[in-house]
Amino acid sequence: MQPSDLRVALFSGNYNYTRDGANQALNLLVSHLLAAGAKVRVYSPTSKRPAFPPTGDLVAVPAVRFPGERGEYKLARGLPAAPRRDLEAFAPNIVHVSAPDLLGHAAIRWARRRGIPVLASLHTRFETYPRYYGLAFAEPAIVGILRRFYGRVDRVMVPAPSMAALLADWGVTTPTGIWSRGMNHDRFKPERHDPAWRAGLGIGEADMAVGFLGRLVKEKGLGIFAEVVGELKRRGIARKVLVVGKGPAREWFAGQVPEAVFAGFQSGDDLGRAVASMDVLFNPSVTETFGNVTLEAMAAGVPVVAARATGAVDLVDEGVTGFLVPPRDIHAYADAIARIITDPALRRAMGDAGTAKAAGYNWDTANQAVLDAYLALAGTRSR
Repeated sequence: MQPSDLRVALFSGNYNYTRDGANQALNLLVSHLLAAGAKVRVYSPTSKRPAFPPTGDLVAVPAVRFPGERGEYKLARGLPAAPRRDLEAFAPNIVHVSAPDLLGHAAIRWARRRGIPVLASLHTRFETYPRYYGLAFAEPAIVGILRRFYGRVDRVMVPAPSMAALLADWGVTTPTGIWSRGMNHDRFKPERHDPAWRAGLGIGEADMAVGFLGRLVKEKGLGIFAEVVGELKRRGIARKVLVVGKGPAREWFAGQVPEAVFAGFQSGDDLGRAVASMDVLFNPSVTETFGNVTLEAMAAGVPVVAARATGAVDLVDEGVTGFLVPPRDIHAYADAIARIITDPALRRAMGDAGTAKAAGYNWDTANQAVLDAYLALAGTRSR
């Protein structure tokens, strides 16, 4: 079987209406598939004012806004008649589900009834989210739902080995493969460091900028970040705090870290400049499956202090490109950050090591792994 024989139906909870790491990866995957000659059709909730144009053909699936504090996201109402008719006319020979939502479950049922192989990709640790919104008691039930979801497909593509191990711990026996992530190496590099841009934000070259990069949502560890900044202040460690990103928790976070400089949402080469202009990236999130922001900082020559959790453990070499810290250990985080910002030689060595390691990540290699998985599944089923 050749790539041109593939007809891929991709189901997403958010393909382009709100920008996040998962849909950036999915759009790059579709671009790779189309370039290889595969036919692709994407089914997802949509918006009148999406965050960016979709790659490929996008079919709208009716949805409602997610309740609570995360109303920027939408929840598809399964697979209603109109998108179902479109799907049946497209006649895929591979179904790819990227979120364990009602749409993903419906897509699996649809494919199973027709003997079509199903590949799932895992992008987000949804089971960790409730703990940030006072609903930690729900976590075991969510793990049960995820176990069933990933247990019903033919293959699961995870972004890093630590996620494959987590699935195994849950009791998922479905074969797994690695769909890693890539880098724009021209955008994220040490040469993007910009003293003038820093100065415009009130951060001098002699200052040490502790950076946060990502969507401003509580599950990114914003509370831990704020506590660690407070601990550094109590210790008298000179530092600036640079926050790059936007999100619904922005005002709450600003109240927790009043000294922070908020650079807002950055994209393209401006994002590369913002990352390279940090002195250390602090990423306390335990919800990552890979950690694109960690890789981007490493590529830009910025040492990383991160939670010892999925994603980061596959990227950060302890004591070489940064430090890994027990997820809620405020004092250990402060120790690690203080050590980096007070030791210029260590900071330079970690930055150089990070850039060297990040050089091995590229999107063509990562996306080819998914294409190869499609071909293997479709070939096996056709035989």
